[in-house]
Amino acid sequence: MSGGRFASRGILVTGSTGMGAATALALAAEGARVLVVGRDQGHLDSLAAAADAQGTGIATHAADLRDEASVEAAFAAFDARFGRLDAVYGVAGISGRRFGDGPLHHATLEGWDTVMATNATSQFLVARAAVQRMLGQQRDGAWGRGTILLMSTQLASHPAARFFATHAYAASKGAIESLVRAAAATYAPEGIRVNAIAPSLIATPMSRRAQTDGAILAYLADKQPLAGGPIDADDVTPVALHLLSPDARMVTGQVVAVDGGWSVSEPRSG
Repeated sequence: MSGGRFASRGILVTGSTGMGAATALALAAEGARVLVVGRDQGHLDSLAAAADAQGTGIATHAADLRDEASVEAAFAAFDARFGRLDAVYGVAGISGRRFGDGPLHHATLEGWDTVMATNATSQFLVARAAVQRMLGQQRDGAWGRGTILLMSTQLASHPAARFFATHAYAASKGAIESLVRAAAATYAPEGIRVNAIAPSLIATPMSRRAQTDGAILAYLADKQPLAGGPIDADDVTPVALHLLSPDARMVTGQVVAVDGGWSVSEPRSG
């Protein structure tokens, strides 16, 4: 579609399922030229088909975002196809439980390394590649030189030890929040905004285990009272679109909670 807040704007999204997919489709519906980067070609193909079905289009690129050369190749593919990079939404990440993440006294070095590489290092590489390009661009009205939006979690600041004691995961997302604040301070004078979203438990493929656990669902009914359970990925999308757009042109260095009340609610005992 040609109209909308993002008409003709070039946007790179990492993550081809869940929140990344939902926002990519919404961006395309508002006229953006979108390249989605992910590891799983099947997921990328499904997302491209969904965009075609809604009468828009999404370009895709398969890459391992933990690898420096692969990240650069993904951005080079964006450069060749779209040119100016107006925004980046970095969503791709993992839970890490199956790799050995857990509470500190049980967590393995493999789990730590895998989670930090997939969640924190990948976001660093993506943000770095974005900033390098944006610094070379002219300011463009309310868009400035560009905007970067990364993905954190409520577990970085509001832990839930009973069900979600994955310490490497929390640490990786805490690193992202620190990166966002430091980068925002450095690049605000250059007209580049850097923010993060910190959701709680969202109904995505990554949280499938939690979505089928009766005890966790009962916990979420109180912990996320606005949702009464897992939050739908589409409920994160409007916040992401706002932060990516010139509507948020005076917002940088912020970590915005989309948590259904998680950070201000306590579950009933029992």
